[in-house]
Amino acid sequence: MVFRAARVAVFVDGCFWHGCPEHGTWPKIHAKWWRAKIEGNRRRDLETDKQLAREGWTVVRLWSHQDSTATSRRVASLVRRRMIKGQS
Repeated sequence: MVFRAARVAVFVDGCFWHGCPEHGTWPKIHAKWWRAKIEGNRRRDLETDKQLAREGWTVVRLWSHQDSTATSRRVASLVRRRMIKGQS
């Protein structure tokens, strides 16, 4: 999700595809390929975060297993703060 006016980018990462430390799994079949794929996703995520930060964005990374009510409130609060800050 993108909140353009507040310059907040929100990513909801899947546990498998992004290597969640709590729920991520490492397949046994084609293990080398999958490890490279998932680690590559994580490196790309980090580079994306850095690039957006250099351009003045705040990046929020959420795991798909996180409570949606709590994360929605967290994002809403951040967006409000960024909007107020931008008006000053």
